[in-house]
Amino acid sequence: MAEGILRALEERGLVAALGGRHDEPRELADAQTLLRSNAPRDQRELEQAVRTIWRLRQDDGCPWDREQTHASIAKNMIEEAYEAVDAIEAGDAAHLREELGDVLMQVLLHAQIAEDAGEFTFADVCRDLDDKLVRRHPHVFGSGVAAHDSAEVLDIWSKVKLDERRDAEQSGSTSSLLDAVPRALPALMQAQKISKKAANCGFDWETTADVWAKVDEERAEFAAEEAGSEGALEEFGDVLFSVVNVARKEHIDAETALRRSCEKFRERWAAMEEAAAEKNQSLADVSREELEQLWVEAKRAGRSDS
Repeated sequence: MAEGILRALEERGLVAALGGRHDEPRELADAQTLLRSNAPRDQRELEQAVRTIWRLRQDDGCPWDREQTHASIAKNMIEEAYEAVDAIEAGDAAHLREELGDVLMQVLLHAQIAEDAGEFTFADVCRDLDDKLVRRHPHVFGSGVAAHDSAEVLDIWSKVKLDERRDAEQSGSTSSLLDAVPRALPALMQAQKISKKAANCGFDWETTADVWAKVDEERAEFAAEEAGSEGALEEFGDVLFSVVNVARKEHIDAETALRRSCEKFRERWAAMEEAAAEKNQSLADVSREELEQLWVEAKRAGRSDS
């Protein structure tokens, strides 16, 4: 289908206007996209940001920026990404705009550090990303593949990723299936991604009830350990890992669920502090029974507000 479209465009002289025939899938996909009048073209602002980061790393640039390495600013990437997520959850578009800029700055700075070290360039990053996007969306840029809903898209992605892994193995590049899950991810998110990859290989429970049974088993093993011991630490991790699998089986994102619970607890605790302050009290000074009552009232008020 794509070749037929391309031949028709050639007959009308449009391919030549776009720079000639393109043999690479990425170039062909871009040529097709550029036929749309509202497709993004000039990205002057992005180029300007790239130059600014480059300038900061020059000998007469910023001493701090020149000193940075991939390792020295690694945590900044995580922090900026979380701040962007906070803006999303708050529904704050203006703040999100700012935080996305900070995330992009981390990408540009890492790319410039890499270029200065002769590792790769920002252009390489963009090219690799574009290759992957085109390769993993054959239902958009390819032929003979269709996806009518998100479920079919996920099936296509799984097949493409499997093919990529097989190609890597055939080329002699061997790695564990789970190496693709970054160890720097939050533990809940890491656990869910690890278990999902294992489940895709058939290593899974049949039903959610089976997973709950595993939770009960792990809880019993935790209870059998000495309180505060290394064994208790390990068994409690197994309890949490099992509970994460319940979330996966129920199509719930465990990280999002816990973040919402944390936010809910914050709101209720703030309401308790406010209620105590109205009586010239501090929560540290009230009894356990009073704390329980304040909690019940804050919980009730939260439900009425929703």
